[in-house]
Amino acid sequence: MSPGQWVACGMTGLLIAASLTVYAGYRDALSIATEEIDTDAWGDRPAQVEGIHNILLLGGDNESEGKRPDVLVIVNINVDNGTATMVNLPRDLIVDIPQCDPVGEFPGWPGGLQQINHAATYGGLDCLGNTVETTTDIHLDHMVMVDFAGFENIVDTIGGVELCISKPLDDPKAHLSLDPGTQTLNGEEALALARSRQSTEHKNDMGRIKSQQRLIGAILRKVTSGETLSSPTTLYDFLGSVTDSMVTDDGFTVDKMAELAIAMREVDLSRINMVMVPVVNSQTHQYKVDPKQPAADELFAAVASGDVLPEEESGDKGEDEESAEPAVEPGDVSVRVLNGTGRTGLADTFQGLLENQGFTVAGVGNPGPRNPEQSTIYHGPGQEAAAQTLAAALDTVRTEEVPDFGDELELVMAADWNGLAGDGSAPAGGGGEGALAELGATSAAEDTVSCE
Repeated sequence: MSPGQWVACGMTGLLIAASLTVYAGYRDALSIATEEIDTDAWGDRPAQVEGIHNILLLGGDNESEGKRPDVLVIVNINVDNGTATMVNLPRDLIVDIPQCDPVGEFPGWPGGLQQINHAATYGGLDCLGNTVETTTDIHLDHMVMVDFAGFENIVDTIGGVELCISKPLDDPKAHLSLDPGTQTLNGEEALALARSRQSTEHKNDMGRIKSQQRLIGAILRKVTSGETLSSPTTLYDFLGSVTDSMVTDDGFTVDKMAELAIAMREVDLSRINMVMVPVVNSQTHQYKVDPKQPAADELFAAVASGDVLPEEESGDKGEDEESAEPAVEPGDVSVRVLNGTGRTGLADTFQGLLENQGFTVAGVGNPGPRNPEQSTIYHGPGQEAAAQTLAAALDTVRTEEVPDFGDELELVMAADWNGLAGDGSAPAGGGGEGALAELGATSAAEDTVSCE
């Protein structure tokens, strides 16, 4: 299964397992494996904020038998204002992993920069939790590792999930074949949709992630609609499908799950948001990513305090603001990407990121006669709108007209190159009101596709 699919399974499993524990009659059925976590050895920890609960949700990969998670999500629950924010930490995020002692089958780690999910390989959940808390300065209350082999069973247990399929989808590799229209997907179909690239608009991972986000919302809407929680049989079956796939820290007891579930039982799905930490290409590890600053630290601070990125000041928009969106779609923009940073392979790596955004990359290479000190988009006469569409997707680039250019743009990366704007998941020029929207956040309240 793909990393995004792990997110769908894991977050749903955690939230629903917690909800089910409020039913005292089923508490004896819970049999959740636990792992000992020694938070006293983590040193100075971030302060615990009253009313805020942070759970590190992990999805293990098959190759490492769950020892190296593919997915890391901080589930931030604010019981005072009834909100939940799920912050995805990319597994390829380069961070300063603190020193971890050898324990059992884990070899330990002397400390230093490395891919964040490797912390679990060095020292298990204990080392990984310490790493995430040190990186984000967010106090972690509990940790949950989810085995996602039961994804199909989870979907089937709740009777499937309803989605709008806006056009015929056919991807033999993912075993996906769906007719257009609003329909209820069973577990096998939901799994196929979560895995499929070829059925997405640009046949890439970005499109697949959007499908997976839709599935997250659909599962949460189905479970909280009353159908699952009102049927004792369905409750019992679902409880088994979720708890059988979990490993938690030894302090995350059934009673604590129940207390949390009772506090959040009536949460409005519009107040459940999902967002990825903004990143840039790593300065130290090729093909990896670093947290984009200061945006990443601002997000972490907001989550830690329970003030998850307050909305921007609202008011009547002027005519200029309403017409500020670029008039050219990314799919209509063709660009050559030239690497003037001195970092080998950067243009090749960024080609895929741009194509994920829907842009057409005509080629990559090194700068020719134009080798600016600042990252620059060069465009021909009449191509200002296309250049602005590309610029809106990037972080800190300038544009410049070249008289003899045609329709194709030229992007020259310079020493100040900082990658995509935000986390790269929001469409160029898009974004709703509020800082969460600027980071490409989505809500569980409604589907992003409508068949009406």
